Amino acid sequence: MGFLQRCVGRSCRLLLPSGQRGAGTLGAWGALPCDRLPGGRLYSAGVPGLQERTLIAVKPDGVQRRLVGDVIRRFEKRGFKLVGLKLLQANEGILAEHYHELRRKPFYHELIKYMTSGPVVAMVWEGYNVVKTSRAMVGETNPVEAKAGTVRGDFSVHVSRNVVHASDSLETAQREISLWFRSNELIDWDCCDQKILYEH
Repeated sequence: MGFLQRCVGRSCRLLLPSGQRGAGTLGAWGALPCDRLPGGRLYSAGVPGLQERTLIAVKPDGVQRRLVGDVIRRFEKRGFKLVGLKLLQANEGILAEHYHELRRKPFYHELIKYMTSGPVVAMVWEGYNVVKTSRAMVGETNPVEAKAGTVRGDFSVHVSRNVVHASDSLETAQREISLWFRSNELIDWDCCDQKILYEH
């Protein structure tokens, strides 16, 4: 849905186009923060979704195999912006929330045991369509099905040790980011290549 956007500082006002409900007026959305507009997506002036964020986590096997740098390099080369990074020993509490939907799976307890076996590197990446693109870059969950050129296709040999996690939807990304990072651990900064990548 198209709209006009007026921003003053961190606040935006949206005007719906002619023929849509609220056309020519503020509409139902009203004044909202620039980084929290309808649908949960993030917006930057003129480019919808430019500040979309996702969680990427290098799992214990990836850390043990010294693959953290390779994962970071791929996302940087793709043009995404790193806004959060931490090395931590994940506890059962955070993992139980993270893998909440898998709690009834027969492999759940082994998964938690594995994820607490060593450090994890959690990252938040920002950029246009970053959630969907990251999933494609990471590859299929089962490395047998992952294409060459993806993280799992290049580095993983077994589904239980598949190197990296990537949020599977925008809604999941928002939940996972808030689980692994406090708001003051995420850095908003201007990337010098933004005009080259996104502006005409």
